[in-house]
Amino acid sequence: MNRTNILDLSDGQHLEQSFQAADKQLRVNRQGGKYILLRLSDRTGVIAGMLWNADERIFDSFERGDYVLCRGRTQVHNGNLQVIVTHIQRQDPSDVDISEFERFDADKSEELQTRLSEIMGQMKNVHLRRLGEAYLSDDDFMAKLTVGAAAVSNHHAYPGGLLQHSLDLMELVSLVGPRYPQLDVELLMFGAFLHDLGKVEELSSGGEVSYTDRGQMVGHIVIGVQILGDKIASLESTGEAFPGELRLQLEHLIVSHHGQIEFGSPKLPVTLEAVALHHLDNLDAKLASYTSVIEADVAADGNWTNYNPSIGRKLWKKRD
Repeated sequence: MNRTNILDLSDGQHLEQSFQAADKQLRVNRQGGKYILLRLSDRTGVIAGMLWNADERIFDSFERGDYVLCRGRTQVHNGNLQVIVTHIQRQDPSDVDISEFERFDADKSEELQTRLSEIMGQMKNVHLRRLGEAYLSDDDFMAKLTVGAAAVSNHHAYPGGLLQHSLDLMELVSLVGPRYPQLDVELLMFGAFLHDLGKVEELSSGGEVSYTDRGQMVGHIVIGVQILGDKIASLESTGEAFPGELRLQLEHLIVSHHGQIEFGSPKLPVTLEAVALHHLDNLDAKLASYTSVIEADVAADGNWTNYNPSIGRKLWKKRD
């Protein structure tokens, strides 16, 4: 069965094809009728789906992460393309081409890991270099990092997105950091590596991206500090002392990187490296997020996206 990638769907298109059910919610409308709100995915992206006049039998007929055959049509709602589903049926994985849904790029991941090892190995600060080795030599941690997402939505919300975001931020530091001699570039670089690593435990890495129980109860900032403590303890168990002030600086980079208390940071940035990390992290995340908005937009106007309420504006589309 030929299928159209989510990225290539257009308004008013009738379809009968496979998706992966990234999420599902059974809801009740104002009239008391039940419907299912869906997040349907493939390797090119995610699209919302609506199945009206639903019931528990339909809702329970498939699980999150299952492959489903959907019949329906596309339509634009509030500036976003969605699928009005008229029929949904669970499919056996053997009946679909898994490559059409796998978003993890193993070759790209290997390239990123190689580059990460190069950057860590070039650090002159022996304590940071050995701490980096402690992370990179942890096979279980690296397995989670390479397939982890950086978010459930917004930016780098796909398998491998966490490693991509972390390395992109480290590359930004290598470009920007040397322009400011008052910065400890290696400290800032390591903070870029550390800042989101708690997401390896905060977010699930199999099937749809969602929050784990630990992620809901603790969050990636605290988890990241805990992982850092474990890695430093592993170094010190071999008789190698780790400087207390350096540990404090690294912990601060993690806990302050959101920049504002209302954005989830337990502490405001109070070191120059922490201030720089917050703004560079925000830059990389915003550009990735806004690029996704532009790529997913279905506005007829070729110059502008539809108004996006989450960012409070339209975005200019780059012309070919």
